[in-house]
Amino acid sequence: MTKFESSVKTISAPQEAVYEKLSDLNNLEKFKESLPEDKVKNLSFDSESLTVEVAPVGKITLNIVEKEPCKSIKFATTTSPLPFNLWIQLVPVTENECKMKLTIGMELNPFMKAMVQKPLQEGLEKMADMLSIIPY
Repeated sequence: MTKFESSVKTISAPQEAVYEKLSDLNNLEKFKESLPEDKVKNLSFDSESLTVEVAPVGKITLNIVEKEPCKSIKFATTTSPLPFNLWIQLVPVTENECKMKLTIGMELNPFMKAMVQKPLQEGLEKMADMLSIIPY
C-alpha cells in the first residue's frame, strides 16, 4: 500500500471540539460555499458519508468506517476511480490546541504512482490547510 501524508497542522481548538466537528459530516454544510467550484462539484453528505465530483478525477464517495473518539476518523471509498482510505489523526498539544495529520492509503502500481503522486499530495495539503483553519 502506498501512503501519502499531509504535513502536521496545528489547530487552535481543543482536540475534542475538532473531533466532534469532523466526525459528523453534516457539519460540512457551513463550509460548502468556500470550496473551489472549479475543482469540487455536486458535494452531498450525511453524518457518515460524503459524495463529491473532483476535477479531473471524477465522482468519489467516502464513508466513515471507524472512529476512535477524539483521536482518529477513518474513511474508505465506496465509489472512486482509484479506491483509497483516508485517515484524520488528532493529537492534543494543550487544552486549547491540537495537531492534525491526514493520510491517504491506496494500492498503486509504479506507473500510476508516478501519475498521481504530485496532484494527490497537493490535494491532501490543501484539504489539511482547509481543515486547520475552519472554526471549531
